Amino acid sequence: MSNHTTSNNTTFKALVVREVSDGNFEKSIQERSVNDLPDNDLLIEVHYSSLNYKDAMSASGNKRITKHYPHTPGIDAAGIVVSDKSGTFKEGQEVVVFGYDLGMDTPGGLGQMIAIPADWAIACPESLTLKEAMIYGTGGLTAALSVQKLEKMGATPADGAVAVTGATGGVGSISIAILKHLGYDVIAFSGKPEQSDHLKAMGASEVRHRDTINEIGSKPIGRELWANAIDTVGGDYLANLLKQTKAGGAVTSCGLAASPEFSMTVMPFIARAVSLLGIDSVTIPLADKKAIWQRVATDMKLPNLEQYCEEITLEQTPEYLDRFTDGKVVGRYVVNVRG
Repeated sequence: MSNHTTSNNTTFKALVVREVSDGNFEKSIQERSVNDLPDNDLLIEVHYSSLNYKDAMSASGNKRITKHYPHTPGIDAAGIVVSDKSGTFKEGQEVVVFGYDLGMDTPGGLGQMIAIPADWAIACPESLTLKEAMIYGTGGLTAALSVQKLEKMGATPADGAVAVTGATGGVGSISIAILKHLGYDVIAFSGKPEQSDHLKAMGASEVRHRDTINEIGSKPIGRELWANAIDTVGGDYLANLLKQTKAGGAVTSCGLAASPEFSMTVMPFIARAVSLLGIDSVTIPLADKKAIWQRVATDMKLPNLEQYCEEITLEQTPEYLDRFTDGKVVGRYVVNVRG
């Protein structure tokens, strides 16, 4: 479809998740029609997507993420404008889409076509290719927002090391790389000790097993071991990161792979003025999304971006989505949707 024209009966390939019996779901590549898509203003021919933990949750039938099946996941998309009834974008323009309802209850980027409201998309910066945009994806956007929020709280490389949990995952790995690029020392925490060399190549100064965070046990506060932290997993890891953060430091929170709940006292907050910072990459205002995306394309742009991802095909996505639920993710997975 290189001429970027289409009709309502145009077909395309998409990953489709279906409920085959009560509580049982299957993933397969299906032929879909543009007519199956929502009646939204902006029609995009998707070239690249990426895989995120939320996609795996949607693909496994998590109805807190996706209420209605059959469904096409994919909270990220990068592609070419086919048409825009709102007049916001021109035919043939390169755009990227992150978050909002894409891939949740709106057919997502793991399909070769999407139809969305025009205010969900932003123009792809000229300094990034569509593939590079998806190497970042929501994971990279979340990482960039986390680093930026630490900066807004006054963090500098001179303060000391930044701890990063879930280090081999998409958010964790890009966080490490951006921090290193900006001059920070990084302590990477992971449950995959066999990935230590990989994490050091990404930019970690030191790699520790994630369980060492929890050696503090039930103590209300511990030794000051890192200046700031980026947490991607939640649960006890988040609580114990806070207990061991230096006075005046901050910890960002953006994930719940370990648990959405944590228990602790207020001691780190009142004895050390440690701050807990929430990170949302889904519903933030479009202006804020454009602003952080410009940083991703400029001072946060990583050299040799290809090293941070593995490129896969649409046909491989069912297998790779299972890696998230099996705890086997390493780095970013970019989907060549048309490859």
